[in-house]
Amino acid sequence: MPTDEEIDFPVGDPDERELFLRWLRFLRGVVVRKIDGVSDEQARWTPDGALISLIGIMNHLTHVESRWIDGALLGGAVDQSEDEYRPGPELTVARAVDAYRARGAATDAVVRSMPSLDERCRGRDDLDLRWVLLHLINETARHSGHADATRELLDGTTGE
Repeated sequence: MPTDEEIDFPVGDPDERELFLRWLRFLRGVVVRKIDGVSDEQARWTPDGALISLIGIMNHLTHVESRWIDGALLGGAVDQSEDEYRPGPELTVARAVDAYRARGAATDAVVRSMPSLDERCRGRDDLDLRWVLLHLINETARHSGHADATRELLDGTTGE
């Protein structure tokens, strides 16, 4: 079930960092709302084998935040696998949502710990925290639309 923070539409904030985090939290909530109420089997469904399943979208976005925050921003070792788009049966909807929320909380904590949005990435010194946040907002927005289309094709559910 989505939390109030995941539902609240972002309002303006003079603090640019908090504005970006509000948008990211809202968009994460859209993804959570798209998977809310579906079974593990339904969460793996794709129309005619196209697109990515709802659970695949959520798992991918969890990994994306890890790669950009732990990897690019903090300079840690991360990897990417095509398996993140099609997770195995061990990843249930409940586990995927828990992992996504935990990753979101970790991302938010790291972002708030940085001295400035101008903080350079340790793993990509051509980028800064501001760029990473805008990229995460873009990536999450794109995939939330994708999740919206998949859910509508799955069972007719629409809306954010």
